[in-house]
Amino acid sequence: MTRTEPLPFKNFPPRMRDALAALTPPEPHYDLVARDRPRGANVLGAMAHHPALAKAFFTLQGHLLRATTLTERHRELVIMRVAALRHSPYEWAQHLLVAADAGLTEREISWIVWGPEAPCWSAIDAAVLRAVDDLERDGSIGDGTWAALTTDLDVRQILDLVFTAGSYGMLAWMIASLGVELDDDLIDTLAPPEPA
Repeated sequence: MTRTEPLPFKNFPPRMRDALAALTPPEPHYDLVARDRPRGANVLGAMAHHPALAKAFFTLQGHLLRATTLTERHRELVIMRVAALRHSPYEWAQHLLVAADAGLTEREISWIVWGPEAPCWSAIDAAVLRAVDDLERDGSIGDGTWAALTTDLDVRQILDLVFTAGSYGMLAWMIASLGVELDDDLIDTLAPPEPA
């Protein structure tokens, strides 16, 4: 149930248009915009009610999505695991396509829900997922998980992991609290094809 109607793009205040520019970091090295991909209009429209907050948050999001030191695969493992743990269908649906573009297979995406113990993961993939679980459960990456992470990741990558998990956790809270519903274009994109 929607508690706050998202503003349509045409009604965004001028400051919100400026805030959207913050989604592009100064030196992006990933491009998330695939042709014909749903735009996430409802979550952006919800944020449009508070352009100053949107600009601050989008600056962080721009880094985490497009300038992170994590691989695209690891970024999406973190985001999708947060979505699964926070029971956030909006985040999950929004990142299904991004995760596939990052090289995750349909089977791997389904195993994100299973978690780090699923039989498909490499040691580093399992450690990334376990780090999200540790952060959600304990508020800190455990010693064993830290040791596993540092075999492949440096401190900058671990910082990006922590902030990605935290940022998407906050976003899940906002989506749930405001009752942000799935966008029609997202539902249409993810709907199974009609039988012939």
